[in-house]
Amino acid sequence: MPMEGSEIERLIKAKFPDATIQLVDTAGDKDHWQAHVVTAAFKGKSRVAQHQMVYEALGGRMGGVLHALALTTAVPSD
Repeated sequence: MPMEGSEIERLIKAKFPDATIQLVDTAGDKDHWQAHVVTAAFKGKSRVAQHQMVYEALGGRMGGVLHALALTTAVPSD
């Protein structure tokens, strides 16, 4: 079952209210997404930890409802 971009954004924003999120439906099927997430919560965290934080925000939907997510993360530039 595909997942709407608005739902992905809502889940991430619920965990990281300050996040800037760019989403692209890479296959046009709402099953394959590319996301770039920027939030101050990532400051001082490794890239792996940042990705784990996003996956946690998605509440176990990765690999199920959300089939594929190509993820990049960053902290805001000052």
